[in-house]
Amino acid sequence: MGMKDWPRGEGPREKLLERGASVLSDAELLAVLLRNGLQGRSALDLARQLIIDFGGLRGLMSASKAHVCRLPGLGPVKYAQLQAAAELSRRLAAESLLRGQVLTSPDLTRHYLLSQLTDRGYEVFALLLLDSQHRLIQFVELFRGTIDAASVYPREVVALVLEKKAAAVILCHNHPSGVAEPSQADRRITERLKNALATIDVPVLDHMVVGDREIVSFAERGWIS
Repeated sequence: MGMKDWPRGEGPREKLLERGASVLSDAELLAVLLRNGLQGRSALDLARQLIIDFGGLRGLMSASKAHVCRLPGLGPVKYAQLQAAAELSRRLAAESLLRGQVLTSPDLTRHYLLSQLTDRGYEVFALLLLDSQHRLIQFVELFRGTIDAASVYPREVVALVLEKKAAAVILCHNHPSGVAEPSQADRRITERLKNALATIDVPVLDHMVVGDREIVSFAERGWIS
């Protein structure tokens, strides 16, 4: 059953238009994105089942293309719709940390990094590039994949910092396992990058490791001197 087949006034899309998106449940919002269900099952029924099967919206949105597309009622088109919705959510959150904003609030930085790096199925190493007043210049994703001493190249980090004329940086990366506790490799990478950037007088203010709704800050642990 598709959205057009719902009795007037009862479908999630019509409910959204009449009363606003905030009144819809997770399943109803997902049904609006899916639009169509399966033979004998409405889009809302399918949405409810997906939320159960994946353990919630986060599980569904972070699932691989292969996992999602092999399920009845889904496919590349619906996967693309879900990924587009997830990316819009990340970009909306990114607008809370605008270019030129002074990073004086650790909570603001944490919220931003959680929105950008949580639920990635792979590791992402990124930089927050700041000017001399600690205003944001740019958030840049540098490397993807397993982050280790061999995959993070100090010369590329230095080149980017010089290109963007950054005066300070915050290092950040995620742990797809959900455990934010830094590894010894994370600490070694931080030292390598801190030493490399010191050659151009650019300090590393922090290295923030993003896990499952939590962040570990090297600065708060006294590991950044």
